[in-house]
Amino acid sequence: MNLTTPALLFPAISLLLLAYTNRFIVLTQLIRHLHSQNQENLTDVVVRQISNLGLRIRLIRRMQAMGVLSFIFCALAMLFVFVDLIGAGQLIFGVSIVLLLVSLIFSLYEILISTNAIEIELQDIKRKLQERDVGQ
Repeated sequence: MNLTTPALLFPAISLLLLAYTNRFIVLTQLIRHLHSQNQENLTDVVVRQISNLGLRIRLIRRMQAMGVLSFIFCALAMLFVFVDLIGAGQLIFGVSIVLLLVSLIFSLYEILISTNAIEIELQDIKRKLQERDVGQ
């Protein structure tokens, strides 16, 4: 292993952290919007949406933490390889890859539960359509 091996991971981790941050920002804006728009009339749908979004925010925080730790360990691996401690550098680089994998697993889970938000909306639309049909 040489210095370029862990260096190749740097752009990927940076892009992932940027994507995670963008998801976080969008979700926080959506939560604020839902809360301000429905402050006086919190329906079951809005409460369920906010709960779902809260879980997703916590997952994104974990994704970001694992990504940052992966970045730190990757930098440490480069340092160890640079000072000619190849074995330690390889071990630390392995930890960096494991942390990156954990981050990606959290990301996959967050993506999977993000569909729950859409399901909640679809259920509400279906319920309203059924109520409208019964009322006619």
